[in-house]
Amino acid sequence: MKVDDPAARAREAVRALYDDDPASQALGIEVIEVVPGRVTATMRVRPDMSNGHGMCHGGFVFALADSTFAFACNSRGEPMVAAGASIEYLAPARVGELLVATTTEISRVGRQGVYDVAVTDQAGKVIAVFRGRCARLRAQDPNEFKTGGSP
Repeated sequence: MKVDDPAARAREAVRALYDDDPASQALGIEVIEVVPGRVTATMRVRPDMSNGHGMCHGGFVFALADSTFAFACNSRGEPMVAAGASIEYLAPARVGELLVATTTEISRVGRQGVYDVAVTDQAGKVIAVFRGRCARLRAQDPNEFKTGGSP
């Protein structure tokens, strides 16, 4: 691996973020592909993720899309956080299904970026589309968030 290899840097940036992300880990999200600005991850819908209609609760679909978005916008090695996001639910997901979220960088200019996420079921049918905006964190005290400071 070359030191100036953007793909290797992206994989390392995403691995480091995932290692410090207990929420994604607890949901069983697995990152399966990383290139700069593009990440694919999966999540198996568990029984405890279902709603009163027996379908995957939309919040879990959103969480999968949001986590994958976070990994993609941080894949260039700069610390980025969400500045806004929206989702459209197109079809239900069922317990036991493997969901696949693929995030694609649409725009990355200055301190901001826009990313689209397609969430599909195991058959490849799009069940949700998500758009996220991110912003690069300004230099700050590294202990700011650990001590309850403002973002």
